[in-house]
Order: sequence, then C-alpha cells, then structure tokens
Amino acid sequence: MLRHVWLLTVALGIAFAQNYKGLSLSTPYPAQTVRIDKSITLPLTVKSYGLPPQTVTLRITTIPDGWKATLLGNGRPIEAVFLEPDGTAEVSLKLEPPANATPGTYRFAVEAIGNGARSTLPITLTLGEVLPPQLNLEVELPVLKGTPTTNFRYRATLKNESDQDLLVNLEALAPEGFQVSFKPAFGSQEVTSLPVKAGESRRLDIEVDLPPQVPADTYTVRVRASAGEATAEVPLTLEVTGRPRISLSTPEGRLSGRATAGQETPIKLVVRNQGTAPAREVKLTAFEPSGWEVSFEPKEIPEIPPGETVEVTAKIKPSTRSLAGDYMVTLRASGEGVSDSVDFRVTVLTSTSWGIIGVGLIAVALGVVGFSVARFGRR
Repeated sequence: MLRHVWLLTVALGIAFAQNYKGLSLSTPYPAQTVRIDKSITLPLTVKSYGLPPQTVTLRITTIPDGWKATLLGNGRPIEAVFLEPDGTAEVSLKLEPPANATPGTYRFAVEAIGNGARSTLPITLTLGEVLPPQLNLEVELPVLKGTPTTNFRYRATLKNESDQDLLVNLEALAPEGFQVSFKPAFGSQEVTSLPVKAGESRRLDIEVDLPPQVPADTYTVRVRASAGEATAEVPLTLEVTGRPRISLSTPEGRLSGRATAGQETPIKLVVRNQGTAPAREVKLTAFEPSGWEVSFEPKEIPEIPPGETVEVTAKIKPSTRSLAGDYMVTLRASGEGVSDSVDFRVTVLTSTSWGIIGVGLIAVALGVVGFSVARFGRR
C-alpha cells in the first residue's frame, strides 16, 4: 500500500512538472555569508516553461538602505531579457554594501515579470567574519620507491578552501643535492607559485631528482604551499633502493701491454663499484684470439661494496704459433644486473724476433770493433 502511495506521489510530481507553465528565477546559493567589506555578484537564471516568446522584465523589489544593487547581462546593466519558448537567460546581480555597513542579516528580492507570469527570488546575505583563508594540499601516492636514477613524480591537489582568490607560493625542504620542481598537471613549465580561485582546486606534479651517488635509504621531502597566513604542508617519502655500477680497468688506466708467444704474462686489473648498492657475484671472463689462454685470479668476486675496489690479475698466454704483432683481448666483468668490459691490446714478441734482435746486436758490436781496429790499429 505504501509503495503504491509513493509511486502515485512521484507520478503526480512528474506530471505537475511537465504541465507547469510560467517563469522561474533562481540562483545556486540564495542565502550565504560574505565579508563585511566585500561586494558580491550572484548568478541568476531566468527560465520559461511552456510560454510563448516574450520579453521578461527584471526588477529589484527589496533592497536594504544604503546598498547598491545592479542587474548585469554580459557585464552591462540591464532591465529585461528575451526568452524563447522554454528558453533560458543567464544574468548577474551585483550587490555592494555601504561603507558604514555593520554585521548582520540583509534581505533582498528580485522579480521577473512576463505576460501573465511572474517569479520572485528572495535573497539573504549575512555580513560578518568569514573563515580565514585556508589551503589544503593532498598527494595521491605520497610514498614512492626507486633507484637514484628514478624520476620520482607525485600528483598533488591544491585546494583553496576560502572565499578569496589566492596566489599560492610553492616550496620544498629536501636533503642536500635533491632537486624539487613544481609543474601544473600535464604541463611542462616549472612554476614557483599558482593562482587558485576561491573554492577551487589546482592539480600539480611534484618531481624530485636525486644525486647519482645517493646511498640507498629512505628520505623525506616536505612540500609547503603558502598564501599569507594560509599554509598547507605534506611529506613525500622516497624509498631509494640503490643500484650497483662496476667499471673494469688497470690501476694506471693503460689498456695495452707486451707478451711473449707461448709464455704467460700477468696483467693487473681493478674492478670498481661506482654505484650505491653492493655488486654481487662478479665474474671475470675473456674473449681472446684462437689458441690463446686467459685466466684470472680470482676468477669470481663474491661482493664489492659501494665505492670499493678489488684487484684482479689476468694471466695472458699467447699461442706459441702467434706471429709478432698487435692483438686484441676483450676482458669482461659481470655480476647481478651489472657488467663492464675493456679491449686490451697485446703486443706479441716471438722467440725468433728476439734471436734476430740478438744477432743484430752482435753484428753491430763486431762492426764497431772492426772499425776501431782498422782506424786505430796501425798507430
């Protein structure tokens, strides 16, 4: 039974709304509180329901002493609007209090008059102290995780919870070396302040770039928005996991040396971890010419802490059949997620070469002796 009554009531309401003919005059907030020293502009909507085309006169029928009220259309004073059947017109009502206005409640009335139809809109304004300017700053994901090379980007919403337009300054308190920038959401231009209208919100991106060698740890960046006495602050958390980065070279940085065919020659190497996390299970390998032998001591390094260096000896043995000349040996260090390699040039000297050099030296010596005897022997 109750359900039937409810359905009948709804049906009658819909039918009444559909059959209504006349004028409607409305504003979203007909009763509100404003600052005592501030004028206010209210949006008004005039609508025709089932009426023929006509001019609708607008007038202010009630206004307190000393107040100034003006009806505006497109910024100009007006006294009437024209409405098509079921048409709508948007106008504004500007209300200005007198200089000696005191706190209290003030009532106004605006009337729309057409051909055989009219509508009256009562308005109530309360002058007094309103809430002070207030800001609210919220971050969607305040905790992010990454490596020192990660671009930490936070999406934030800045809301002006007051009746005044504000120019909001943006600043950040971050660890040394951290770079913090602010950009309007989906924009590329960096800003240090944002205009935010009364009661509205602005979305922005907060980006944090880290120094490349920052240690793995949890860091906090405090972001602050301020406009006069209104402030809002939010902490951002960065969980930096760290990342190893190794380099392979010789102690002096020289990547060339000599070796004798068929003989083992030791080459000193250094493996450095220039990253921010330990480099683990680093193995040494080589790509050498055919017939050559290359071994390492040690051939595997369990762990290299950040900033540390480990010395390794590479033992290079050219093939006994190698001809004298320059050869390239690729040395490589690789671990969990990291690697580095260098090309080491080896100049090979063969035993035949040394024999020829020896014979040459002997010939030179004999020549010198013969020359001396020939020149000075007769004296």
